[in-house]
Amino acid sequence: MNKPLRCLVLGGRGFIGSHLVDALLAKGYRVRCFDRPRLIRLGESHSSDPNFELFEGDFMSEADVANALEGCDICYHLISTTLPKSSNDDPVFDVESNLLGTVRLLTHAVKAGVKKVVFVSSGGTVYGIPMQIPIPETHPNNPICSYGITKLAIEKYLGLFHHLHGLDYTVLRIANPFGEKQRINASQGAVAVFLGKALRGEMIEIWGDGTVIRDYVYISDVIAALLAVLEYKGPEHIFNIGSGRGLSLNDVLDAIERVTGRPTLRRYLSGRPFDVPTNVLCIERAKLELGWFPRVDFEDGLARFAKWLKQNTSAD
Repeated sequence: MNKPLRCLVLGGRGFIGSHLVDALLAKGYRVRCFDRPRLIRLGESHSSDPNFELFEGDFMSEADVANALEGCDICYHLISTTLPKSSNDDPVFDVESNLLGTVRLLTHAVKAGVKKVVFVSSGGTVYGIPMQIPIPETHPNNPICSYGITKLAIEKYLGLFHHLHGLDYTVLRIANPFGEKQRINASQGAVAVFLGKALRGEMIEIWGDGTVIRDYVYISDVIAALLAVLEYKGPEHIFNIGSGRGLSLNDVLDAIERVTGRPTLRRYLSGRPFDVPTNVLCIERAKLELGWFPRVDFEDGLARFAKWLKQNTSAD
């Protein structure tokens, strides 16, 4: 009997990565998690599973990455060292750590005989200011932050390595994921940050007048997409993954009030130059090719997240 595929999850201790590790193990895959040392400990369910391995290392270390890739069939690349907000402050670091780090990763993936790389890109930044809504995968790419430019460059290198070496790949341009295990004290993830502040009764700061529209997708739907592409053999390599509908920041805050039963304290600040006014992804390609579609409504996902936060008050 053939052994199940071994999947390497780069960034497997992060928000999306930890959910993906759980889902892959539940499906019977062998899973190797690669992440930095001394991050938040994984749950006992991971460590006791005979199909689970933990590799601690540095994404910038070629030796660590090469070691992690050895013997793996699939590589999920979820690591990013920057945020849209911070990437413009130091684009050199963004390029050196993310782009060069990924090119080294792809070089070693070819050497290790990896069959496929699945890359989590950014549906919110690779397109720039949209010329149409919802945004299809064929939309021009004109990012207005280094983060988006680097993500796009990585996508292009995946295409190059496929052309030169036959390395299969899938890119998921994910909208704004939210849900359980997301950090509520981070500087990214409006739903998590706003929800955390609302539950603590703290002032919520909004960049702009709250009319910025984004596409929010619940974490279980993101994971379903990551699983759907695992053995996909069709012609497409790039997929938008979102809810297919837009909500303004004010809509999000209104929903938080309904879910928590508490008023939100709001302070509106000047808008930020790297925030595009509207971003909603067209998800028809994923529906058609992968048979994937979002199943969890925004407010239902928000209620689940709020319940989890209340039960895990130490979560950050």
